[in-house]
Amino acid sequence: MRKLGSSLLVLCTYGLSQQAVAQTEDQSDDFALEEIVVTARGQREILRETPATLTVLTAETLEKTGIKNASDFVNFTPGVSIVANTAEAGDNQINIRGINSARDAESSVALVVDGILKTNTAVLNQDQGTVRQIEILKGPQGAIYGRNAAAGAIVMTTAEPGDEMEGGFKASGGNNSNFSGAAYISAPLSDTVGFLVSADYTTTDGFFRNRYLGDRAIVDDRETWNINGRLVLKPSDVTKIDAKLRYGELGGASINFNPIFALPTFASGLGVPAFYEDINKHTFLYDSNIRPENDQRTFEASVKLEHEFDTMRLTAWALYSDVKNDLTADGTSGDFFRYAGVAECIASTAEAEGYPVNPPSYFAGAFGQLYGAYSPTTCDGTQYQMRNQKDFSAEVRLASLDDGQPLQWQLGSYYLNIDRTTAVSLGADLNQGVLQNPYNGPTSANPTSQLYWDNFNTNVYAGFGSLSYAMSEALKGTFALRYDREERKVHNLAPAVFDPYTGGPINPGQQVVDGVVQPIADQSEAFDQIEPKISLSYAPDRTFTAFANWGIGFKSGGFNNQGSKALIDANFNSAPVNAGVVINDQFRKETSSAFEAGIKGTFLDGRVSYDLAGYYTKVDDMQFFEFFVGGFGLLRVVSNIDRVDIKGLETNVNVRITPEWRVFGGVNITDSEIKENASRPNTVGNKSPYTPDYTINAGTQYVQEITDDIDLFVRADWRRVGPTWFHTVQDQTRVTIFEAFYPGLGTANYDLTQRKAYDLVNLRIGFETDTWSLTGYASNLFNEKFVEEVIPAVEFGGSFVSPGARRSYGLELSYKF
Repeated sequence: MRKLGSSLLVLCTYGLSQQAVAQTEDQSDDFALEEIVVTARGQREILRETPATLTVLTAETLEKTGIKNASDFVNFTPGVSIVANTAEAGDNQINIRGINSARDAESSVALVVDGILKTNTAVLNQDQGTVRQIEILKGPQGAIYGRNAAAGAIVMTTAEPGDEMEGGFKASGGNNSNFSGAAYISAPLSDTVGFLVSADYTTTDGFFRNRYLGDRAIVDDRETWNINGRLVLKPSDVTKIDAKLRYGELGGASINFNPIFALPTFASGLGVPAFYEDINKHTFLYDSNIRPENDQRTFEASVKLEHEFDTMRLTAWALYSDVKNDLTADGTSGDFFRYAGVAECIASTAEAEGYPVNPPSYFAGAFGQLYGAYSPTTCDGTQYQMRNQKDFSAEVRLASLDDGQPLQWQLGSYYLNIDRTTAVSLGADLNQGVLQNPYNGPTSANPTSQLYWDNFNTNVYAGFGSLSYAMSEALKGTFALRYDREERKVHNLAPAVFDPYTGGPINPGQQVVDGVVQPIADQSEAFDQIEPKISLSYAPDRTFTAFANWGIGFKSGGFNNQGSKALIDANFNSAPVNAGVVINDQFRKETSSAFEAGIKGTFLDGRVSYDLAGYYTKVDDMQFFEFFVGGFGLLRVVSNIDRVDIKGLETNVNVRITPEWRVFGGVNITDSEIKENASRPNTVGNKSPYTPDYTINAGTQYVQEITDDIDLFVRADWRRVGPTWFHTVQDQTRVTIFEAFYPGLGTANYDLTQRKAYDLVNLRIGFETDTWSLTGYASNLFNEKFVEEVIPAVEFGGSFVSPGARRSYGLELSYKF
């Protein structure tokens, strides 16, 4: 694959270059690619001179591709992949060059909008206003953005009020009842004050249906809306105040998964092939008796001050964010008869007898049934999950002016407070729906059976600075340094009561003394890190830059829901499973040391641009999300992989063949290896989870004038994502909890849980003028059937798998004035 990718890239570049050479003699500067200014490193720079690998999506690219959110723009970026919206709306896991944002831990990717660092990346897939440019910066950016930038940064720039009234709208409709609309208006209120208001609305029935509940569109349906307000004051030529408000709501489905088993001994011993299934060949069916729901509400307010003194610039900002997210869904514990004695379970099983659920589950009499997760019976119970987070953050920065002096500097400080409450609650399904409370008493309509419920409070303090020096016209160097200290506390909120169905404490971490359940004690811990970064660039002329950089990345440690260790030890680290898996109520900080070197430049008078970079990253204590399922219900935790080594190569080419026709492409190849893993020692030698072996992007854009006012445009993009493992356990066997029920048949083999490579093709064709456009679009044109995420529950004997988006198509109309 590496040889093939390299050969194709070289051949394409050579062929396109030769075609461009043949046309150069009589061409004008219309051929030259545009200069792009970026701010991803905290200062204004020309892209071709920036000593780092960036993918930049300009306003024209955003318009021509129809990009709306992170799931869209990641698909245009080599070396970057994303898992989004599989469990809940705020569940975004971005992987950049082998470093993944582990679910339930802090993000590995900084999100920066108009210079303000967003601390809750649950908002990543939300509308951020009228976006004008997106920059994806790869490699650790801790020296610039701190604790949440170990893998890179996403920097967005939105429209700012101008000197004249302007506005526009865009609306689209397509298959599966897809509709989206967005509009904005901007105007000056005076010579010194301007405003901008934007809003968006999206709704879809999704791609899948619930068979049991009448083929209803309640599997991946969604409705969202957001409104953004911006007020910019410029009381003088050197002072600017930028204030923003944003509110949004989302409603739709949650937990879009099917369970897929990996038990070959069951499959052969019982003659049921579905017990050992390739996740890539699974037919997704949904039969839950409960309508899964996800509600998210977001409020943000920020203010930013910029002021230029005679010799320096002051930038100060503050941000308040409040994101409330909860979901309800069917449970996963039916396989182990947690609620088997409940009257509703017995009645619903009899009612479902013979119903064709997802194999290998079946219902055939009082004792012949095999329950599956998310079944049409009440026997799997219910689940309610809550993730509410309030943040307050502020930063003050002093920096030298961009006045052409050889020495540039900046110095600043940062503060963040996070108040996060999470809950995972399992309850009995008494055919009366799901109560959206962490705890419901034993006489309620939805009595709680197991509960993790904690409040996490965090204070972050940081100081940072950098020096950049031009040693000559060609040679420049930058040294940046940041210190982050994170003080964390956790307070357990689960009531000290017994589970009415098992007789044990409602939280596995609670102890029983003299017949009385004891509360879990508070815990606290501090995590800190010094994050240096060194960058060098050599640019002998405007057409070539060589660069190298090295830096340290940092993600704070933290706390799992209290009681996690006790549950794992009791259920999996004793006979007959004897998993030996190490899970703690506290997980360690993650650090990474990354080196990158490359070249970038242009030739043929700026008609061809290119970049090529190699990188090596050593990650210590990589944070990784694990999912456990059993008779106890379910558990979400973060563990640590002691050491992962990552190396790779990335290249991009952009060619303007004629003034009307451009082609472009990029390839990233990532080779990763787990070197140490005390949590699961037998996984040493495996690959970094959630990391595609490679990503390839290629596309073309053609714009042709057909009248004096109307242009025809065509945009086509292709992306190939290489094979991907989603767990540290990969092509391996493990003993599962089924061994306790069926001795000799309870060993799982996970060799069929690797997602195979898949291809996505997007096509947009339309007409445009200076004021309007009409576009036909198709995403995933050939309806590639791929999986979005695979979550192995290793000791359970299977995986929970979510499907990727299928083909969508429709028409889009836009107008601006």
